[in-house]
Amino acid sequence: MPVNNMKLPIGIEDFKEIRTAGFYYVDKTGLIRDLLNNWAKVNLFTRPRRFGKSLNMSMLKYFFDIGGSEELFQGLEIAKETQLCDEYMGKFPVISVSLKGINAPSFKIAFDMAVEAINTVARQFQYLLDSDCLSEVEKSAFQRLLHGDMDESVLYGSLKVLSELLMKHHGSKVVILIDEYDVPLAKAHENGYYDEIVFLIRNLFEQALKTNDSLQFAVLTGCMRISRESVFTGLNNLRILSISDVRFDEYFGFTDSEVQDMLKYYNLPSHYKTVKEWYDGYRFGNVDVYCPWDVINYCDLLRADANAWPENYWINTSSNESVRRFIQLSGNSVVRNEIERLVSGETVVKEIHQELTYRDMYSSIENIWSVLFMTGYLTQRARREDTRFELVIPNREIHSIFATQIMDLFRENVKKDSEGVKRFCEALKNGDEKGIESQFGAYLRKTISLRDTFVRKERKESFFHGILLGILAAKETWAVSSNSETGDGYSDIQIEIADEEIGIIIEVKYADNGNLDAASQEALEQIERMHYDENLKDDGIDHILKYGIACYKKRCRVMLADS
Repeated sequence: MPVNNMKLPIGIEDFKEIRTAGFYYVDKTGLIRDLLNNWAKVNLFTRPRRFGKSLNMSMLKYFFDIGGSEELFQGLEIAKETQLCDEYMGKFPVISVSLKGINAPSFKIAFDMAVEAINTVARQFQYLLDSDCLSEVEKSAFQRLLHGDMDESVLYGSLKVLSELLMKHHGSKVVILIDEYDVPLAKAHENGYYDEIVFLIRNLFEQALKTNDSLQFAVLTGCMRISRESVFTGLNNLRILSISDVRFDEYFGFTDSEVQDMLKYYNLPSHYKTVKEWYDGYRFGNVDVYCPWDVINYCDLLRADANAWPENYWINTSSNESVRRFIQLSGNSVVRNEIERLVSGETVVKEIHQELTYRDMYSSIENIWSVLFMTGYLTQRARREDTRFELVIPNREIHSIFATQIMDLFRENVKKDSEGVKRFCEALKNGDEKGIESQFGAYLRKTISLRDTFVRKERKESFFHGILLGILAAKETWAVSSNSETGDGYSDIQIEIADEEIGIIIEVKYADNGNLDAASQEALEQIERMHYDENLKDDGIDHILKYGIACYKKRCRVMLADS
């Protein structure tokens, strides 16, 4: 069966380009209908990154903007709403500004980048310079928006001034779209000029959104819901639509039926279960959604290689700072217990504070829970009360980010424990089963581990396999290989101590029923049955130690094969 030829829109956020250049589009135009039928003067959508916020903002621009093309929306959901289309499509000048590019090391540079963002918007309306509806004074005010040397007062009033001039020229109020409003705040917090950028954005928003008679309505998007006292002071016409709100819940992210349709279109329905396990699981309002960035990228990969393993597309698009800080608090036994429940697939009930400032994000463990929820590292399974949620890691992809951060912290701690590593490695080299068991058990008791719940056995084995590799990584003079092909299969861990002509083979098993002795014996039998010692023998190593290591929660058993 031939593969359908619509291109996948990887990284494309321009609605017109998607609709005119042969890209696959998942119809989210129902957002327009619901915005108009559920009116609010200023609407703020908060969603995690990579959930289609910018594309939806582009869609809104092309729908409302004067001179907009009706052809772009033919065959889409909004086209069925003929009365709304007649009344609103192409009827308003639209000011669309993205703040996502304001990523600066200092306030001076951030200010200059904000000025350039306004310059870019203003250049789209240079026809105002020839307008018969504007006075010379008004044209002079517009000229100031085109210059790169505008002062603070001009910048603060720029969106308001531009909307006033556009309304006077067109005889119609203005729609203002502000995408990724909180990116400058995040970067300012990281680089030490937070108060200055808050002051700038507060003034910009207050004039454009609060005291602006030329405003028809506005839509803003962002990742975090910043407290009104920080940025939206006095803005009493603001409607906040967060990930817990049931309104507009299906318009950011792909629903299950939309993913199935995409997989069917590209002749990939057999991969549905994998896509669901890795990229589904987010719950916005009452709807379960997939991360669209992940689904599109993985579909693109599968079109080239039908056997491609799913990748973690999130981990390279963010620092994952909130997860790292969360894991670092695992020295607290209560927090460690809650992290273990999460990575094992269980839920944790927490009170969520959805209005924060960037300064407060990491000031307490309670706030970190809220940040993890709002940024998509945790999602809700149920809402207990107004502010209490059952939280869970949404899918395999995010679980792998937690696992990576857990292992990174473990390796950091191992590096600090040279004596513990020495005892473990000496016991391993000397065939000391009890010594290995004692030291490995001590590590397991101190680190975050997997509970015996929803995680599959092979993933539990991989976790303990990783713990062993984390310890052995500190022994730089040993040649340690993992999952290397040898004999009739792939051994878990193989070690060569060349200067002592010693070889070590380790097979790890997870004892689902708690029977550590049986699982250890099974591991030893696998080493013999699969001839895992073949490579070491080929290298001329005759003294080979073979270990079966079984784990169950925080307990372990070590068995050494008879020589």
